[in-house]
Amino acid sequence: MSLSSAGLDERRRRILFRARRRGLREMDVALGAFTDAQLPHLTEAELDEVEAWLDAPDPEILSWLTGEVAIPPRFDTPLFAKLKAAPTS
Repeated sequence: MSLSSAGLDERRRRILFRARRRGLREMDVALGAFTDAQLPHLTEAELDEVEAWLDAPDPEILSWLTGEVAIPPRFDTPLFAKLKAAPTS
C-alpha cells in the first residue's frame, strides 16, 4: 500500500482507511490495492459507490470478486468491474 493520506480530502482519507482495514485479509489487499491506485481519480459518484462497497459485508464482496456468487445488479457496474480486474499486488 503506497498511497499516503497526506493531501487527500477528509472523505478520501476515510475511504482509504476503511478499505485497508476490512477484517478479512483478502479484502484488505483487494480494496486497499484498488483504492491506492484509483482513489485520487474517482468522481463523487464513484466515491459514493466505493462507500457502498465498504458498507457491504466482506464475505459477500469476496464471493462477488471470486465469482462464487453473482454480483447483485446494484453493484454490477463498470467501477466494480475495475475492482474485479485490478491486480492485488
